Amino acid sequence: MYEELAHLAENEFGDIIVAWHFIYRRASIPLKLRLQIRDETYIDIWVSDSADRYSYHWEQRAVKGLIHRHDNAPDHPEISTFPKHFHDGSEENIRPSNIS
Repeated sequence: MYEELAHLAENEFGDIIVAWHFIYRRASIPLKLRLQIRDETYIDIWVSDSADRYSYHWEQRAVKGLIHRHDNAPDHPEISTFPKHFHDGSEENIRPSNIS
């Protein structure tokens, strides 16, 4: 799955993606896909084995001090789109996520 996502990202966003690689949990099983962005930030994409959990994380802390992450971890029941939510700039700034 992650290799397909990597090629999709290269084809659709090749003007901003400079490299990609897998982050591994064990020697041969990728845990997530990391896309290196031209501005020296990166995007991590994680999807559970059953495809019912996900996280799309844009890490900008080293460059701009920000994070942006859509995920569906069931840890913010106060959000109207629970379990989907969006970390908007920081871990603490939680908003509804309307990502499909």
